[in-house]
Amino acid sequence: MEPIFQNRRDAGRRLAAGLRAYAHLPNVLVLGLTRGGVPVAFEIAKALRAPLDIVVVRKLGAPGNPELAVGAIGPGNECVWNTALIKELRLSQESLDAIARNENAERLRREKYYRGHAPQLSAADKIVLLVDDGIATGASIRAAARAVRHTKPARLVLASPVAAADLLPILRSEADDVIVLSTPEFFLGVGQWYRDFPQTDDSEVISCLSEAQKWCPFPSFQNPTIPG
Repeated sequence: MEPIFQNRRDAGRRLAAGLRAYAHLPNVLVLGLTRGGVPVAFEIAKALRAPLDIVVVRKLGAPGNPELAVGAIGPGNECVWNTALIKELRLSQESLDAIARNENAERLRREKYYRGHAPQLSAADKIVLLVDDGIATGASIRAAARAVRHTKPARLVLASPVAAADLLPILRSEADDVIVLSTPEFFLGVGQWYRDFPQTDDSEVISCLSEAQKWCPFPSFQNPTIPG
């Protein structure tokens, strides 16, 4: 099938049009999943003139095959597991605990790198737009959504340019609303729906956060040298 979006910025601008009901409301907060969701979220925050922040989520890879995701972990040790795959691979609880522990350490390391000493913007009583660049399995955005839920937002909206059609009922169970521009039945991966889909690097994440302060200033994100 032909790609739908030119790149993440194009997808973000088009997704922002579907979220215009939230424009100029005083209690909107846009959260981008790192890393790929941040350029999309940036365009939404810019269009809505809303503050932008991040949610750092890490894929939980299978032992010996880290590209094979058995789940995802977000803030507060919120995990979403692929129970069918875990059963198929016969992974023990001890093994799963070790995977989650290691990836959460990396998650915290990256959050500190992106954020420096700046605090997480509070989502309490806010309309939170939680944004990713695409949803193939749903594990990452679900882990992020559950973490955000603990902060007691007034409303939680999951937003993405594209998501696998069969995930919509699951996503709706995690949020008050789900806004997705395209929901194809045949879904191999997020990248197939973009003409230009390079990996989002750390510098782009930090640049988006810094640029967003032009319309919604808050304590500066630092840019230290990334830990080794």
